[in-house]
Amino acid sequence: MCAARAEPETGTCADPESMKILPAKNTPVDTRNRPLRDLRISVTDRCNFRCTYCMPAEIFSEKYEFLPRRDLLTFEEIERLVRVFAELGVSKLRISGGEPLLRSHVDDLILQLSSIEGIADTALTTNATLLPRMADKLRKAGLGRLTVSLDSLDDAVFRKMNGDKLSPAEVLEGIVAAEAAGFTQLKINCVVQKGVNDHTIVDLARHFRGSGHILRFIEYMDVGTRNDWNLEQVMSLDEIVDAIGQDFPLIPLEPNHIGEVAKRWEYADGQGEIGIITSVSKPFCGDCSRARLTTDGTLVTCLFANSGTDLRGPMRDGASDEELFELISGIWSARTDRYSEERGQMTDAARQDRARMEMYQLGG
Repeated sequence: MCAARAEPETGTCADPESMKILPAKNTPVDTRNRPLRDLRISVTDRCNFRCTYCMPAEIFSEKYEFLPRRDLLTFEEIERLVRVFAELGVSKLRISGGEPLLRSHVDDLILQLSSIEGIADTALTTNATLLPRMADKLRKAGLGRLTVSLDSLDDAVFRKMNGDKLSPAEVLEGIVAAEAAGFTQLKINCVVQKGVNDHTIVDLARHFRGSGHILRFIEYMDVGTRNDWNLEQVMSLDEIVDAIGQDFPLIPLEPNHIGEVAKRWEYADGQGEIGIITSVSKPFCGDCSRARLTTDGTLVTCLFANSGTDLRGPMRDGASDEELFELISGIWSARTDRYSEERGQMTDAARQDRARMEMYQLGG
């Protein structure tokens, strides 16, 4: 059922009877025997940052035309699709963007999604600048976990990376608000670029060490076509571990579960852990169980995809839940994606010529 909302979104709730799906379906696996377990949902293509690796300011200026509201999935449409995905075996959701907290009443969406049978974990990725007014609402709506993006504590470096929009102090204020609302063990994500912010990662480790939160470093990736990516800007897992370990000795940890994206290390003195997401130096395609739903309702089966399948059109044209179930199941069953593994075998020219969807469309 649709949750009540002060300002309902355009769209109608599906009849509860239409939400029923034949139960005798099996969770699909793709051509590499990878099950569908996780769904990442981009709820807006807008952001209040202009990060150089995602939405560079020279392209996404004030005149840039984002999607009109009519092209966005309504909350009711997202809820309907998540119910179908849950029947297919999805148990974990991540809400993203753009900056998801720019989507009006996103806490109402969280309330709807977190109550769906089969959904065991609902998380949200944010730059945290809007958390002072949203953290408590998100917690009360049933959001389980928060991931915060913070690429440096150095004001000049941070502003250089985010288009000179806001300061790290404002992100830290958002983290404090999240803690006050009851969120524990946040994940703090830092995209590391050599020659840009690599000299500040130890300061980040020092700040969050002992805080109870998990700092995660992300190797700079070639998502999209607008960030002028090159391999020389990638600080690899081994380099990151060495840099942090010189100040704070690290001990490797086993994964928490199959398909976990971050390699884990704990501080030798027991003051917490860090993670490193190694899409470039040590790809993890073999265990990837993640599908992505773009803001306009396109199903994408890889972060590095160059296209996807429209689900919004069939929904608005009257497709039943059973038809959506079969469509999604068929797409996943035919999935072959392993771009991160293939990257190392591609020439620079071949990689650059390969069309890719943009990060802000996919939600990371």
